Amino acid sequence: MANSNPTIIKGLPSGPAGRSSPEGSQVLSKKKLQDLVREIDPNEQLDEDVEEMLLQIADDFIESVVTAACQLARHRKSNTLEVKDVQLHLERQWNMWIPGYGSDEIRPFKKACTTEAHKQRMALIRKTTKK
Repeated sequence: MANSNPTIIKGLPSGPAGRSSPEGSQVLSKKKLQDLVREIDPNEQLDEDVEEMLLQIADDFIESVVTAACQLARHRKSNTLEVKDVQLHLERQWNMWIPGYGSDEIRPFKKACTTEAHKQRMALIRKTTKK
């Protein structure tokens, strides 16, 4: 069952802005990708096929994140996609947290649970270092 009401994305301009260029349907352009690569290594040059693949991966990732975030917004009974929907999906599915967006609350630090085997190894290390 399709939703007839369009989902509005808060913080993004509505309308076909940027769609006139051939790369308008892509969020990441070839120039931006090359700039990112130059930031990492100024001497690196990507093959054309590699560029295309990275651009496709980026588009697929963004499409999947936005789709899942829209589903979360619909679950909240809202026609508006908010930052918290995207944040929730990124945090739960990709273990990613983008600082500076959304709520100003400090995220609690999640301490990794230690296994029994790790505890035994650490006890053995402490025991041998005391001698």
